Amino acid sequence: MDLQALIIFLVIGAIAGWLAGTLVKGYGFGLLGNIVIGVIGAYIGAWLLPQLGFGMSGLLGAIVSATIGAIVLLLLIGLVRKVA
Repeated sequence: MDLQALIIFLVIGAIAGWLAGTLVKGYGFGLLGNIVIGVIGAYIGAWLLPQLGFGMSGLLGAIVSATIGAIVLLLLIGLVRKVA
């Protein structure tokens, strides 16, 4: 992975983490936390959406997929916090 791809990956992660935190109320993690949530969400979205029959491509598709994955991650974190 070259530097440009890494920067794009981190920016998509930051945008997706921020969007997910905004849509799922009560979660604010700061820039680094948003990047981590967004990157993990990107992996979840890249796995989950094809399983459901949805395919997204391009920059906008990557942001949407990562955001959906990050929302799923935040909802799972919320469920674990309620149980614990």
